[in-house]
Amino acid sequence: MRIDPIVVQVRRFSRFRPKRLVPHAVSRRLRRFYAAARRQWRRSLQFRVVGITLLLSAILVSAFGYTVASLISRGVLRTQVDTSEDQILRGAREAAGQLEGYTQADDPGLPGKMRSVAIDLDRSMDIPDSEVVILRQGTTLGNTASPDNGAATVMQQSSMRRLRESVVGSRSGTWQQIETLDVGQGPTRFLVMGTPIITGGEPLELYYLLPLKAENDLVEFVALVVTVTGVALVALLALIAATMTRLVVKPVRVAARTAQRLSAGLLDQRMQVKGEDDLARLAAAFNQMAANLQRQIVRLEEMSRLQRRFTSDVSHELRTPLTTVRMAADLLFASREDFDPAAARSAELLQAELDRFEDLLTDLLEISRFDAGFAALDAEPTDLAPIVRRVAERLESLAERCKVPLRVEAPEDGAIAEVDPRRVERVLRNLVGNAIEHGEGKPVVVTLAIDEAAVAVTVRDHGVGLKTGEEKLVFNRFWRADPSRARQTGGTGLGLSISLEDARLHGGWLEAWGAPGKGAQFRLTLPVRSGDRLVSSPLRLVPDDARADEAALIGETP
Repeated sequence: MRIDPIVVQVRRFSRFRPKRLVPHAVSRRLRRFYAAARRQWRRSLQFRVVGITLLLSAILVSAFGYTVASLISRGVLRTQVDTSEDQILRGAREAAGQLEGYTQADDPGLPGKMRSVAIDLDRSMDIPDSEVVILRQGTTLGNTASPDNGAATVMQQSSMRRLRESVVGSRSGTWQQIETLDVGQGPTRFLVMGTPIITGGEPLELYYLLPLKAENDLVEFVALVVTVTGVALVALLALIAATMTRLVVKPVRVAARTAQRLSAGLLDQRMQVKGEDDLARLAAAFNQMAANLQRQIVRLEEMSRLQRRFTSDVSHELRTPLTTVRMAADLLFASREDFDPAAARSAELLQAELDRFEDLLTDLLEISRFDAGFAALDAEPTDLAPIVRRVAERLESLAERCKVPLRVEAPEDGAIAEVDPRRVERVLRNLVGNAIEHGEGKPVVVTLAIDEAAVAVTVRDHGVGLKTGEEKLVFNRFWRADPSRARQTGGTGLGLSISLEDARLHGGWLEAWGAPGKGAQFRLTLPVRSGDRLVSSPLRLVPDDARADEAALIGETP
């Protein structure tokens, strides 16, 4: 018969697998429980208050219960000791009287008399399971000449050397200690008391073994009562803490939920005010704050709406007179050669300023669409390489006037992504135009790259650069790095703001980097598929030459 070794291995593994997985499963559950408890401790004020109350009340109740049990145990034992002292002293006197006639240590009647006296004393105590032992004072624990008594043997074999030494070395008084002995009925706690028997003959020792079963039962009962009472008290304190904390935490939770709804835009949310206590005043103050915020937000929204409407209306209304002025200006510009030099220069300036004014109106209309939320994305699969080259070609004349070399680095096989080509071209036109204007005659490099998830374009110039913190300010409306520069230089002041909104409309990034004297670099990153979330860019924001300079300053390899 052929046995498949693979089957044997599988069966063997399945047989021992549960034994290996049980500890791991338990530890995994413990870790989950610990993690859940930590999470609840961080998030719930009520859980923390109840937990601290439980801990502190458990400590206090435990200390109180231990103190009460100790006091009761000591009191019961002290009563038993006092009673036993009187009994053993009377027994010692009675035994001394009965054994007074035995003056010789080798008297053959002495052992029998010691047994009878011990039996009489045991009966006279009338205590169940008690033992009375009479020993000769000269005997040792290992070699006794005491009567044949089982309790005596147990006592001599137990740890009672200190008690015997105290009894042997004294002529008066009693000594006691508590021992756990087995005299035939199992291990039992005994109060062992000893005293010397003063006779005219050989010195003897009298020991009472008094069981503490009743006292132990009483102490255990008291401990049980204290424990049950303590547990009930701790549970009651926890319930009270949970109830009282809930009365305080519930309005706070309601306030938190109301604040979340307010932050979500539900400005009509309010807290319910009940009573006249501190929580009611808190709710009233919260409602007053919410009402004030609602009024301020509504007022600001109305002002923003009026501002957007004013910008849009002005932009549209200026179109009609601008068209008429444009017609007249075009006619003057076409006939400038027939004018004297001053009039011809005026016609050229009028044409340039009309172009700039028309660009400003276009930008204002576009930014008003973004503010109103009317901007729409018309995305389609587009190759960005021709767009980048087309933008560079159209700005070549501006680069020649500014004496700025312009270079484009794009993949030969193109870079296709789902974008709005009109908006992307506008963004690139703004970025490349700004780089040329601030390039100070140094090269401007436009780089295009693509990977599986994103496409990126960087525009690098080597001009004045940006100071620390200005990489965020460049996208603000009408912001200028150098306020002293003439307003005739640069564009309308809205180009980068519109470019940032175009990038956000695509779900992309528009970022800037710059350093004084090292130029600046702008990076546009867009998802390859419209609607995807960006996590990285195929191009670095900080250019390689700047990273090499920084590494050289700190002595590292870039």
